Amino acid sequence: MGFETNGRHSLSAAPLRNPVKAQTLHAARRYRLQRVRQQLIDRDCTAMLLYDPVNIRYATDSSNMQVWTLHNYARYALVFTQGPVILWEFHNCEHLLEGNDLIDEIRTAVSWSYFGAGSRMSEKAAVWAAEIADLVRHHGGKGARLAVDRAEFEGLALLERLGVEVVEGHSLMEDARRIKSADELELMRWTIKVCEQGIRRMHDEQRPGMTENELWAWLHFENIRNGGEWIETRLLASGPRTNPWMQESSDRVMQAGEIISFDTDLIGPYGYCADISRAWTVGHVAPSAEQRRLYSLAHEQIHTNMAQLRAGLSYRDFTHRAWPIPAEFQHNRYCCLVHGVGLADEFPAVAHAGHDWDSGGYDGLFEENMVICVESYIGARGGREGIKLEQQVLITADGCEPLSSYPWQDDWLL
Repeated sequence: MGFETNGRHSLSAAPLRNPVKAQTLHAARRYRLQRVRQQLIDRDCTAMLLYDPVNIRYATDSSNMQVWTLHNYARYALVFTQGPVILWEFHNCEHLLEGNDLIDEIRTAVSWSYFGAGSRMSEKAAVWAAEIADLVRHHGGKGARLAVDRAEFEGLALLERLGVEVVEGHSLMEDARRIKSADELELMRWTIKVCEQGIRRMHDEQRPGMTENELWAWLHFENIRNGGEWIETRLLASGPRTNPWMQESSDRVMQAGEIISFDTDLIGPYGYCADISRAWTVGHVAPSAEQRRLYSLAHEQIHTNMAQLRAGLSYRDFTHRAWPIPAEFQHNRYCCLVHGVGLADEFPAVAHAGHDWDSGGYDGLFEENMVICVESYIGARGGREGIKLEQQVLITADGCEPLSSYPWQDDWLL
């Protein structure tokens, strides 16, 4: 039996039932670690030192205070091509890793950031570097190359003084994460179902007189109670705050008939991302002629560009085949045409044609089992409102498969 809110029964009151089997998660874990090790082999590296909590999650399927450790270097991992996976965990948190058979050894992290070490930073950094260098030499021998996804400058300099060749590892991890296994896709589909539950809840609860923050809270609610983790942004705006895009939710009171647009950026169960954008009117009243026009153009951009996608297509060719954005909307165009997604937004981010491509575009190939988000923002410079839409799709040999089934406003289309 559902519970009653706002004088009516919610259409999305019941939590979802998790369909993911233990063997699916186990297989996804093993696949991801193998992807990291293959990248190390391909780049002639002995090991990978990971600090980014998303990368640690990818390689070891372990997590602890994910958002906090994005800005506090309090846990890290070392993955060897031929050798162990070692995780340095935050103080007294070893119990969090019970049952994780990917990790061969657990140690207590050496914190040498100013927050943790204060005036003893250099002393603690030296202890940290000596331990890492000793392990790299032991398992990799002389001339070992260590890939690092991110670290403080002082630590990298110490490692090099101790004879460890340090190489850039961020791109290595992005390339490892790019191709999804069937088991990963099952986990991702479950996160998308959770996200869609949150979108439905926002749809059901949305009414004139609510603030943007009140509405956005329902997405968080459904994510957390269904095993999700956090939301990376707060991109929900109404009325005049929809143009230009990128304004985060506020205490603004929404008025009947205004456009409301949002971008979920949701990190759901098992750490996977569901990145979906939709737009409605406040109160679900019929849109104005201008709102229909904006929505129809954004919908056309999404679906025209989806129709181009397939394995083997180059980013350059896709860019030049993409839907041409009308001049009045060029200034406020979205930052990219499409981007990858997995445990978070991922490589690649494909630039628009023209100046964007010339100044920052790069080529590559769409590959089978990449997951891509197709983006659109349509709002004129100086216009009153704008429409943000986004669809998450799987690249296949013959095209792309939408991973979200959340409906569009088809009755708005011109």
